[in-house]
Amino acid sequence: MGAAARWALAVMACLWLAWCTAVGPLYWEDSSIAAFGWPNALYGVTAFVAYLLIIVALVRRGRREPLFGRTSAAPAGALTPRRFPPVRPGSGHDATVNDVANGSPVTNETNKTNGINGTDDPAPRTRRARRTAAARTGLTRARMFLARWTVRLTDRRWKIWTILFAGWLWVPTTLLAAFGADLRSQAREFSWAWNQWTGLKQPYIGFFSFAPMDIYPTAHYLWPADPTYLTDQHNIVLTLWYGSTMAASRHLTGSNDWGVIVLAAVQFLFAVCCTAATVHRFLNLPWLRRWDVRTSRDDFAHPERGLSVRPRRFAHPEMGTRPALPPQAAHAGVRLAVLLFFLVCPLPVFATISLTKSPLFAFAFLWAFGIWYELYATGVLSGSRRTVIRLPRRTFAAFAAANCVMLISAKYAWYVLVFEFVLAILADRRRWATYVAALLLPTVLIHGGISLAVSSGRIIGGDPIESRGVQLQMIARVAQRDPDSIPDSAREELAPVFNLDQMADAYFPQDADPVKSSGIQSKKVSYRWRSVKPEDMKGFNQAWLEIVRANPVVAMDALMAKCYGYFDIADLPYVSMDYYVNSDYVQHNSTWIKYVNHDWRDWVACVAKSWGSIPVLGWVTHGNCYVIATLLIGAAEVVLRRWRALAWHLPLLLLMGVMITAPANDFERHMLPVAFCFAFLCLTFHRDSRKAADGDR
Repeated sequence: MGAAARWALAVMACLWLAWCTAVGPLYWEDSSIAAFGWPNALYGVTAFVAYLLIIVALVRRGRREPLFGRTSAAPAGALTPRRFPPVRPGSGHDATVNDVANGSPVTNETNKTNGINGTDDPAPRTRRARRTAAARTGLTRARMFLARWTVRLTDRRWKIWTILFAGWLWVPTTLLAAFGADLRSQAREFSWAWNQWTGLKQPYIGFFSFAPMDIYPTAHYLWPADPTYLTDQHNIVLTLWYGSTMAASRHLTGSNDWGVIVLAAVQFLFAVCCTAATVHRFLNLPWLRRWDVRTSRDDFAHPERGLSVRPRRFAHPEMGTRPALPPQAAHAGVRLAVLLFFLVCPLPVFATISLTKSPLFAFAFLWAFGIWYELYATGVLSGSRRTVIRLPRRTFAAFAAANCVMLISAKYAWYVLVFEFVLAILADRRRWATYVAALLLPTVLIHGGISLAVSSGRIIGGDPIESRGVQLQMIARVAQRDPDSIPDSAREELAPVFNLDQMADAYFPQDADPVKSSGIQSKKVSYRWRSVKPEDMKGFNQAWLEIVRANPVVAMDALMAKCYGYFDIADLPYVSMDYYVNSDYVQHNSTWIKYVNHDWRDWVACVAKSWGSIPVLGWVTHGNCYVIATLLIGAAEVVLRRWRALAWHLPLLLLMGVMITAPANDFERHMLPVAFCFAFLCLTFHRDSRKAADGDR
């Protein structure tokens, strides 16, 4: 029953992915599931079979079984001896092969013996064999040379940091910065608050006034009695950091542009440090080196413990020694693939300078993800020795810092951290103090401090309507496509909160922000944020249920049109990361950045978009490709009962839930954490499979 339940979960994941793939073409044409036909069914069946086969292949790989056929009787990990063709006695083949291998000349008698009829001269074939052997030897030596130097250039954190810094340096130096509307809103909020602090009177509440809190509208009943212009819409700490930097830039230079460049440069350095630290942890496993040095001390009486050093050149011992790589460290091919992803893929490249909350959260999440792996790996070591391996002080400080950056960059981060804390206590309760100090304490201090500031009226909290994007899209789509089906009782309940006619006019299938009246002053006022009261929202859920029951097909269309793209491999992103590179806010609304490398930014964004538009080859540049692959690996881990690994992989699944409830469909910046961690997820799956085969679990 347990195996059946685990496979049922895997099948459900495949069914969800297949469903999103099947309905994708319908929503590309702004159609409905009512038009679902045989072509869509064919897409769904094909996707389901493909995804299920991938999970089966991952499971068999995880069990060290062949992909096809039954399991071999040979023990796991055993090498199959290489088979050579039989040598006929007296054929002279063994002598010729030995002579060629030893470099000795072949006699005429041997040539005659090796001839097909005893008369052909095999000298041309011998020369070809020698040339082929020489070519193979040269390729092997070149491959070994490249592999050796790839490992040598990535066996230390500072080397990886240097490679990433040099490889990404063209981004901040030529593109300068990338940003959108959120940054301008944060600058406006801080500017109004600064004016208030310096004694400049500004309109606060009034029907004709338009304060920063009205851009991403916050209901006026949430405003405190004493005027304040700071909100928690984009997280107050990030708003203060961005806003103060740009305010200082305006004071010193007369524009925001230098401040924007400084912010992009700081985020670039943060991205390099986070990525280098995580790549180093996964590729080099530094804690194994620390553990080996602490336990073996180069104990030559116990060679099974390994040595912490090895000769630089075995043929030249006078050159001294160098630290040895742990035996489980990644090989050259894996190292090269990981570095190529971070250096070439547009997702991490553009995220380094994109000044919005999601990239900052993604790099901090990646930083913490590497430390989670160290906790996971050292938990296995401590379990075998009945001891608790604690994080070094420097690593513990990095873990706490990464969680703090997540908390100040995204409001939903505290859900992720609390979820991680619960899973960590269940999976590794012996290190509960580490999780309390690095996870729970920052969450209580930062999130609790922001909540206290909101309750005291020092800042304005977010509007609860922000979490109702799915419901709003359902109501708006029904109001646009079939308004007559809305019951009168639902209209009466919604009248104090929403203007249904404006909702229908503002409805856009892939984005819920227009329905929430988010945007500039000329927006459509579908959400009555100026006049709505808390008691007006009491009947909202009941009205929504009535509308869904009255027209379930259109309501389901609204749900799927808002989230299917995150799980449809063929769907192009609604907003890709290249948007921030050449957005109007960069290219037209900035003071002088728009004149520097204007055409170059357009060209870079065009190249990235063109690459992403290529079928199959462009999938690697899209976040939904990594979301789908992560979900498949997670399903395989469930089938394989790798519960400890799932304990620190499940937050990735929680982030997928955040994507579904996000305002927009297939918004790439929401998928950055999953995309950044995917390569390391694959590496962990491979290592766990080898441990299971060797009986180390």
